[in-house]
Amino acid sequence: SSPHLVQVRERIRINGQPISKDLFNKYFWLVYNRLEETKDPAHSSMPAYFRFLTIMAFHVFLQEKVDLAVVEVGIGGTYDCTNIVRAPVVCGVSSLGIDHTSILGDTMEKIAWQKGGIFKPGVPAFTVVQPERPLEVLRERAQERKCSLYLCPELDDFEEGCQALELGLAGAHQRSNAALALQLARTWLQRRGCQGLGELKEVPPSSELLGRPVPLAPAFRLTDAMIQGLRDTEWLGRTQVLSHGPVTWYLDGAHTTSSIQACVRWFRQAALSQDKPHDGSEMRVLLFNATGDRDTAALLKLLVPCHFDYAVFCPNFTEVSLANNADQQNFNVTLENALTRCLENQQTWTRLLEEKVGQDPWLPSPPRVGGLLQPTPARGSLLLVSPAPRPLNSPALVFPCLAQALRWVAQGRDPHLAAPMASGAHPHPAASSGAVLLREAAAVHVLVTGSLHLVGGALRLLVPALSQ
Repeated sequence: SSPHLVQVRERIRINGQPISKDLFNKYFWLVYNRLEETKDPAHSSMPAYFRFLTIMAFHVFLQEKVDLAVVEVGIGGTYDCTNIVRAPVVCGVSSLGIDHTSILGDTMEKIAWQKGGIFKPGVPAFTVVQPERPLEVLRERAQERKCSLYLCPELDDFEEGCQALELGLAGAHQRSNAALALQLARTWLQRRGCQGLGELKEVPPSSELLGRPVPLAPAFRLTDAMIQGLRDTEWLGRTQVLSHGPVTWYLDGAHTTSSIQACVRWFRQAALSQDKPHDGSEMRVLLFNATGDRDTAALLKLLVPCHFDYAVFCPNFTEVSLANNADQQNFNVTLENALTRCLENQQTWTRLLEEKVGQDPWLPSPPRVGGLLQPTPARGSLLLVSPAPRPLNSPALVFPCLAQALRWVAQGRDPHLAAPMASGAHPHPAASSGAVLLREAAAVHVLVTGSLHLVGGALRLLVPALSQ
C-alpha cells in the first residue's frame, strides 16, 4: 500500500503488521544488490523509489510464501508499476475522485479509463456506485479486456435479517469500501472452495456490456469472520480520533474534493458527538496542507462550513531540520516552495472567509490582525513574509514545520507534545491572543487534513510509539 505515514515499512505488511526492520533491511539489500549486478550498463539508473519498493514487495511476498497478496495500485492503474500481475484472483475499483490530474487526466472519464487498466481477461472485477459516465467508461474497459465487471450491492443489503454491521473505520463513505471488500474476499474464498457465499451470475459472452447496466453482484450471508473483520479493521490516518486530554485530534488524509466532503461530514458528526464542556469554551482548529497539483482553493472552500476558530498552515516537514526523519523526507520539494504554498493557502482561506461573511449572517466578522506569523530568525526559524500588498484579515497562521504548528495548537496541554517556545518567538498578534484562548478552552477540536503526508507527520509526533 502507499503512501506510508510514519515509516516506510508500513507499505509492506504480512498478516496486517509492517515487516520488521531486520526483514526490511535483509530484502532491501538483497533486491538492491541483485538489480545492481544485473542492470544494463547502457541504462545504469536504478528503479525509482516507488518502483523499487513495488519490486521489493513482490519479492518479500514470494520469499515469505504468503497465501494471498493484496496490492494497492499507486497512481492510476493502466501504467502503474503494480499492474504487472497477469492473472490476479480478482480486481476492485473503489469510488473515483479527481486526483493526480497531470498524470491521469482532468476528467472523471479519463481517470476511469486509467483505473480500468487493471482489468484482466477472465478475471472478475467489482466496483461501487459511480457517476453515470465514469461507470460507462469502466464498463467499456471491461468489455475491451474481456473482463466480467459487477456492481457491489449496498452494505444495507447484507444487513437484511441481521443487526447493523459495525465498521472499525468511521465515516459513511467507508460503507461502500466495506461492500467492495466483502465482494473481493468472497471471490477469493470461493476460489479456495468455500461454500454458501452467494454465486455470481456470469455475463454471457455474447451479450454487449455497452449500453447495459453493470450487473449487480449478489449480497450473501456473511461469515462470523467477515463481521469481525469489518468491526476490527484499523487504518491509521483515515477518520482517526486521538483524545489527548482536553485536545482531541481528528486525523484524515483526505486530499480530493470528494474525500474532503466525506471528511467534513465525518468531522462535524464526530465533533458534535463529543460531550459539550459545561465550564468553559470550545475551540475548533484546522491544520491543513496540500501537495502536488491539487486545487487547494476548492478543498479549502469545502472546509469553511466547519466554523473553525483558527486555521493553521504548515509544510509536511515534521521539523525544520529533517536530519532525524529520513522516512518522511521528500527530496522533490524544497522548504521554500512548501512555505510559499502555505502562504498562498493562508491568503485563500482569508479570501474565502471574507466572502463567507458577506453571505452568512451567522458568521462573525474575522478579527482584524496585522501581518503574518513571523518566527524570529534568531531562534532558527524562517521569516515568513506575505506576498500580499496588505495585511491579511483572518485568524490564519503559517508555521515553518509541523512540530511548531502542533505545539502552538496544543499549548502544552497534550502530554505527547512539548510546550511552545516562550512568548516573543511568535510576535503575530493572532498567535499570542489565540494561545491564550487555546490554553483556557475546556475543549480543543483539531482537524488535520489535506495530505496523507501531513497526517503521517502529525502521527509521528502525537503517537511516538509508531516510530519504534
